[in-house]
Amino acid sequence: MLADPRHSCLVLLNLTRGGRVADQAIDLRRAESLALLPVCRDVFGVPQIAIGEYDQSLLTDQITASIEHLDVDALSLWRDPRLVAELTEAGAGVIFLGGAFLEEEVLIAALEGARCGYDIRLLSDLSMDRHEADRPLVLARLAHYGILATTVRQALLEWAAALGDDAVSQSILGLLS
Repeated sequence: MLADPRHSCLVLLNLTRGGRVADQAIDLRRAESLALLPVCRDVFGVPQIAIGEYDQSLLTDQITASIEHLDVDALSLWRDPRLVAELTEAGAGVIFLGGAFLEEEVLIAALEGARCGYDIRLLSDLSMDRHEADRPLVLARLAHYGILATTVRQALLEWAAALGDDAVSQSILGLLS
């Protein structure tokens, strides 16, 4: 089923862990995905919340302008009343989750979020792993619990299709091509 952007939210854990994305050639895909975050907010109105390590100086002004930061422990984020209030106010039932480290905080947050009743989608392009060999194990475990991987690009296309607005769809297709 397509996620409706009006009921979606991005939660980004330890977004800047690992340093300046632009300095890491291996993270070109991650940098391209981060650059799409303002589109999530500007075109679709999808709230974006950074939890944990979030050094704004490591990101562009355009990216940081689209993100709200909550100083919450990543392992207990679903119990934080501020986050719960934000998600409730936004009417968010679908949470697009990404960050660092995939096999640690992101894994636990995804499982706990699903346990709390959210439809969790893993943003694999924004999820850094500490140990690459663990990535397939984490993805398999999450899939076992119905948490599937996607990307920011795929989320944008999904939201455009869910809205059924041809002008928005053409705009997103043009942006992504």
